[in-house]
Amino acid sequence: MNILEKIAAHKRVEVAESKEEVPLEALELLPHFKRKCISLKERLQQSSTGIIAEFKRRSPSHPEINLEAEVEKIALGYEKAGAAGISVLTDEEFFGGSLDDLMQAREAVNLPLLRKDFIIDEYQIYEAKAAGADVILLIAAILNRNQIARFAKTAKKLGLEVLLEVHNEEELERSLMPNLDMIGVNNRNLKTFEIDLENSKNLAEKIPAEYVKISESGISETAAIKELQKSGFQGFLIGGNFMATNDPGKSAAEFIKELKG
Repeated sequence: MNILEKIAAHKRVEVAESKEEVPLEALELLPHFKRKCISLKERLQQSSTGIIAEFKRRSPSHPEINLEAEVEKIALGYEKAGAAGISVLTDEEFFGGSLDDLMQAREAVNLPLLRKDFIIDEYQIYEAKAAGADVILLIAAILNRNQIARFAKTAKKLGLEVLLEVHNEEELERSLMPNLDMIGVNNRNLKTFEIDLENSKNLAEKIPAEYVKISESGISETAAIKELQKSGFQGFLIGGNFMATNDPGKSAAEFIKELKG
């Protein structure tokens, strides 16, 4: 069982417990549920840098990125830095996050927020909306085509945008469909954890123009972004590179300044 399968298995147990604790009807009563979402797709199309700055405390490959990180402070730092959007890890078991982190980020900033989690049930899409997300992530590696279609349709019904994450050509080809807004190419091999930015470049031309292209994982230099922009990428998800520093907001500001220069 690779790490992604392990996370998905744990997620099924976790979601079953959440459904018992907070029924769907209760989620629909929360204040953010009726809020109009901010478009990440539009922000990326208008941005010259396309940085989606990520908030995460740890990950399976890096158990101690920034365990004491305060989401409100860092989200404000990212907004001030000029990020196009913010990704918030809400998985607790493997990444040390929570829906509370997402809600705090929503209270702090007026940027599009991506709920970064492992969605295996429609209930989580309602959770995302209720907690203040604008975008959900669907990971092709843990979902079949019917699930992606169903989840994307539910997201659209709730006014959320959809970022589909793929790792290879097979996942991309079987997953392209209506109701997706952005396609993210993960440069990390989830079996070996190795990073290869060529993965984004290789898949770029196979992604239809109607989807905004996002490159994810392993981006630490502005030169890499400039190279990826040539392949048509408009979004760049960066987490560890900022979060591993003493001041993630400042790191993001310096990175974006260099990228603009």
